[in-house]
Amino acid sequence: MKKSFLSITMAALLGLGVVSCREQKSDAEKAGEEVEETMEEAGDAVEDAAEETGDAIEEGAEDMEDAAEEGAEEVEEAAEETKEEM
Repeated sequence: MKKSFLSITMAALLGLGVVSCREQKSDAEKAGEEVEETMEEAGDAVEDAAEETGDAIEEGAEDMEDAAEEGAEEVEEAAEETKEEM
């Protein structure tokens, strides 16, 4: 009886020792990981916004170029009409 009691006690102590030695993350490590994740998300958001801004600028430049070409054609046509009238 003593040997079985001793064996059970040793097994229980060994089990508790293994469980208590598990590596646990501290609150500071958890907070650090959350900050890192948040910073990555913010960086991605800034990248996306920069790409959208660049696209908008390109579209605006294309629209300006098209408008300038149309304006130049209208001025040329008006000049030709004026020349014909004279």
